[in-house]
Amino acid sequence: MSWNEEKVNKLKELWGKSHTASQIAEIIGGISRNAVIGKAHRLNLSAKIKTRSARSNQNFENSKEEKNLKPNRGRKSKFKSLIIEKDFEPENPKQLEELDENSCKWPIGHPDEKSFYFCGRSSLKDFSYCKLHLLYAYQPKGKKEEITDKDKEEVPEFIEKKIQSS
Repeated sequence: MSWNEEKVNKLKELWGKSHTASQIAEIIGGISRNAVIGKAHRLNLSAKIKTRSARSNQNFENSKEEKNLKPNRGRKSKFKSLIIEKDFEPENPKQLEELDENSCKWPIGHPDEKSFYFCGRSSLKDFSYCKLHLLYAYQPKGKKEEITDKDKEEVPEFIEKKIQSS
């Protein structure tokens, strides 16, 4: 497809009226959206057409400012506060049928054994586990230690200290 004088003039006219490249390609006919964009670029036509991302950037900046006004307490800060706390309530063994949405659902033992139960302590809001078991379940990214054969049965040192101090 070659650009003739008539098509170039039509492109300039439509581009000035803030039509999208797709609309211009459809109106002129026989050319693609990318051909329109390329020709407009080569003709140094102003970038009056705002892309979706440019329009949404304004909304993003406004929402970013609004978010800065709210105190932001993410998961990471919640976990930091858990590590500092040393008061763990005693375990409240429960069977599967006894669990509710406020119970810690950390399994203790093997499901095939008769002694199998769930922790049963009070779980934290928005989590399935109590304070202690959150420390097991959720670890910061990049902080997981490789488990060697001898470590598999050992309780991690920081959790052992938490258990002893409670």
